[in-house]
Amino acid sequence: MKSHSLLLSALLLACWTGSAQGQDWAKAKLEKSPRHGEWVDVKNGARTVHCFIVYPEVKEAAPAVIVIHEIFGLTDWVRDAADQLAAAGYIVIAPDLLSGAGPNGGGTSAFVSQEVGPAIRDLPPDQITGDLNAVADYLKALPSANGKLAVAGFCWGGGQSFRFACNRPDLKAACVFYGSPPDATAMAKVNCPVYGFYGGNDNRINATIPKTEELMKAAGKTYEPVKYEGAGHGFMRAGEDPNAQGDNKEANKKAHDEGWERLKSVLGKL
Repeated sequence: MKSHSLLLSALLLACWTGSAQGQDWAKAKLEKSPRHGEWVDVKNGARTVHCFIVYPEVKEAAPAVIVIHEIFGLTDWVRDAADQLAAAGYIVIAPDLLSGAGPNGGGTSAFVSQEVGPAIRDLPPDQITGDLNAVADYLKALPSANGKLAVAGFCWGGGQSFRFACNRPDLKAACVFYGSPPDATAMAKVNCPVYGFYGGNDNRINATIPKTEELMKAAGKTYEPVKYEGAGHGFMRAGEDPNAQGDNKEANKKAHDEGWERLKSVLGKL
């Protein structure tokens, strides 16, 4: 067990160093945004969930989207992704699901980088659901929201967006970016269409697609997976990172662009 934990920590550190740190480019984009973004605290019983929310510049009440972060926590890239989605006309909130779990009661930013992944892995599932339900209720109560609600998540957050679709009956859509599916019993509770976005070179996740298709079809649910040829895991972030390296750099960029357009198309039908 000790050697397994050390290996996991090493892998998470390698992933963090190559992808989650060095996001000055995302922070710079966010700082130039003309949209109103702010930090808000949402109550889930005795818990306080620290969230970043961005409002679109629109005339009418808008649909709302919950964006669930990667296993790296609520990073600048996730906040920038929320801002980009707000530019398409949605109220977007990105909760820090590590709120209160860090040193001195902090969230993602309070952790040493390599500790974030294991801390997220250890979050209680019921707490995650409670936090997301509280955030959803917060969104639906906003005067500027029209009551329509969707969820989108990346990596770990992709799996959580699929799981949230099993626990939130009023969701209109769940967009799963390279995330693992829930179990068969949970899938039977899905009440909204689930749209999958997967990198063609990400067989660790893609190997789950055929069984998910089978189970969702048997349960009478809508599940529409799309694979982006040549792209790897995390292509939505890697595809816009100006410092990205690797043989699939161009494939990731293409997948990012196509995935983004598909996401906006899906949400446009809410």
